Amino acid sequence: MASKTSILCLLFSLLSLLQLHRSTAQTMVKGGYWFPASGFPASSINSTLFTHLFCAFADLDPSTNKVTISSQNANAFSTFTTTVQQKNPSVKTLLSIGGGSSNMTQYSSMASQASSRKAFIDSSITVARSNGFYGLDLDWEYPTTTTDMTNFGTLLTEWRAAVANESRNSGKAALNLTAAVYYASRIYGLSYSVSSISASLDWINAMAYDFYGPGWSQVTRLPAQLYDPGSQYNGDYGVVDWIQAGLSAKKIVLGFPFYGYAWRLVNANNHGLFAATSGAATAGDGSMGYNQIRQVIANGATKAYNSTYVGDYCYVNTTWIGYDDTPTISTKVSYAKGKGLLGYFAWHVGVDYNWVLSQTASQTWGS
Repeated sequence: MASKTSILCLLFSLLSLLQLHRSTAQTMVKGGYWFPASGFPASSINSTLFTHLFCAFADLDPSTNKVTISSQNANAFSTFTTTVQQKNPSVKTLLSIGGGSSNMTQYSSMASQASSRKAFIDSSITVARSNGFYGLDLDWEYPTTTTDMTNFGTLLTEWRAAVANESRNSGKAALNLTAAVYYASRIYGLSYSVSSISASLDWINAMAYDFYGPGWSQVTRLPAQLYDPGSQYNGDYGVVDWIQAGLSAKKIVLGFPFYGYAWRLVNANNHGLFAATSGAATAGDGSMGYNQIRQVIANGATKAYNSTYVGDYCYVNTTWIGYDDTPTISTKVSYAKGKGLLGYFAWHVGVDYNWVLSQTASQTWGS
């Protein structure tokens, strides 16, 4: 007969496993990213419209392979959780690491060796705990070689093991682990390690946007279309691809943008989809926040919604803007729920307009 001590140890282990399972299981995700450089204060976020908020971005120190928070973001990040929980005590926060403007060769280097992966993993857990986050999110855009993809999978496996071990030792609920990834399971002809993702991550944030913009399309296109009968660059293709690759729908969170792109029309009278353009209609890459787009509409632009591709656009004179408005957000959220996905997320909350898009998404999904 087993001793009382051994029985108690077994019960403790079982309870720990149950705690770990409860901590990582999610019923739905209504997510949004925030970053301080947007100029939008965290205190202004209507967190009642979200279940999860991502604080972006922590950095990777290439000399130590440790996760760090820049000095200018230190206070905003350390108070982020308490700030957003004032309006919604149940909202969960995750620290996002990386981002599209990061030097991704540094992530490739970090993931290539066991010692540097350990430095990254251990420091990420320490930084998340010390700043009050409930989870960690990796935004590596993107692994670009077969070796990168293999190392990405290994990194996730080791990260999950370390998070579970830290949870057992600390008695705290395990941190959530997520990753912002390409909209489909393959990129540059390479495949993500779906088995590693499935076993190690609580979910993926599939970035189903930036399909088209003035810098890479000479005709007007919807930047984040849900469908496209003539191309694989659409949200539905990505979702189906991930599922066909073996990832559970309940591990997929569909992303959409709270911004759009402005093209300069060659002919103001030709203002539909696939109209000829001559570059961006604004400075830079033509990107505009939804709040800015609403101002253009208020100043007289004509709005249109395309139900075949699922996307909105507006035009005035020679300016044409493709974006997601309330009809598109509602359709995408209904699609995600109908496909059995875990939820949705938006990049980024700071450019919503009076929380119109966030409220539409939350209400469409329901409770």
